[in-house]
Parts: sequence; structure tokens; C-alpha cells
Amino acid sequence: MSLDKIKEEVKNNVNNKVVISVFGMRNKNYQVEGFISNVYPSIFTVNENGLEKSFSYSDIATGEISIKYL
Repeated sequence: MSLDKIKEEVKNNVNNKVVISVFGMRNKNYQVEGFISNVYPSIFTVNENGLEKSFSYSDIATGEISIKYL
């Protein structure tokens, strides 16, 4: 999927609930569940219980994170 399509998809889901799976190094994987709060040119933020976490669109394209829209 291209970065433009990923950006558009994330932008269309602002304020919607998402689950983001992060595939870290040494098999340290975790999930973030929250709402997409803001979109910027190269990153987007997810509000998880009052904490904002930022993610890159390129991380989705490379498979370092996956996003599931609820």
C-alpha cells in the first residue's frame, strides 16, 4: 500500500477507535488501543487513556506496525 493511501485512510478515521500492534525488536510486541487524535504530514497520534502516542505512516508501509480500525 502506498503512503498516500495510508495517510488518507488514517485521516478518514480520525476520532475512531483503533488497535495498533507494534512489532518490536527481540520479539517484544505490544498493542495500543485508543482513538486517532491528530494527523500530521509524517506521523499520526493515538490517544490511549489520556496518553498520546505517535506513529509513522512509513511504519505501516514497512510492516513494523499494523493498524486495525474498529
